[in-house]
Amino acid sequence: MPTAITAVILTFNEAPNIARTLSRLPFAADIVVVDSGSTDATRDLASRDPRVRFFERPFTTHAEQWNFALHETAIASEWVLALDADFVLSDAAAAELTAFEPGEGVDGYWASFDYCINGQPLRGAAYPPVVVLYRRPRARYRQDGHTQRVHVDGRLGTLTARIHHDDRKPLSHWLASQSRYMRLEVEKLVSTPVSALSTVDRVRTLIVVMPVAMFLYCYVLRGGMLDGLAGLYYALQRGAAELILSMYLVEERLAALAAGSRAP
Repeated sequence: MPTAITAVILTFNEAPNIARTLSRLPFAADIVVVDSGSTDATRDLASRDPRVRFFERPFTTHAEQWNFALHETAIASEWVLALDADFVLSDAAAAELTAFEPGEGVDGYWASFDYCINGQPLRGAAYPPVVVLYRRPRARYRQDGHTQRVHVDGRLGTLTARIHHDDRKPLSHWLASQSRYMRLEVEKLVSTPVSALSTVDRVRTLIVVMPVAMFLYCYVLRGGMLDGLAGLYYALQRGAAELILSMYLVEERLAALAAGSRAP
């Protein structure tokens, strides 16, 4: 008999996405949605699915939202599928999870993603694998810059099927989100010793290098130019995100110089 899985989704103004995401969860008898105070139709759309239990929690950090969802919403199943509201299961992924039985001694699973622009999968987007399926009692989230990482106490496997990352929210929403995210990334960069930073984060501190490098990486090296306007749009997005981070880094350094000039 397949293993019971509870789907858990975090939301904030996800009306363009949430119905598509919910429609791809045929195996889930219980779906927990934790919302951060949406002002659009997110709650109405999610509540149309009778499987959804909807919770509101004022946003603090992504890690705290996830930990609340896992441990304070009376989830009964041992296994949880943790999804952003723009993670849409492919047919293959839905079938794999419908028939899911955990491997011997495995406590969680990585999933790989196809990044989509308006539903079009890109050939080589820079979106990393994520641990999305795990035994809930063994999982805990921690904050890492603008995002969160789940720590699963145990061995990890890998799901066979891929998941679509398909965010349909407007560009204005993306820009506002990136401004918040890159502010948090800069806080991480300036508070972490250089020796403890990853290679990518060290390149980010060079300011002028990363925006151009990220655009070229996505558009040329990963084949974005073969995806037409969707590939160009994605490469511009990734370059723009790094440019926003660079601008925040310059702002930090200007503030430090000004403070130094005022010091007695």
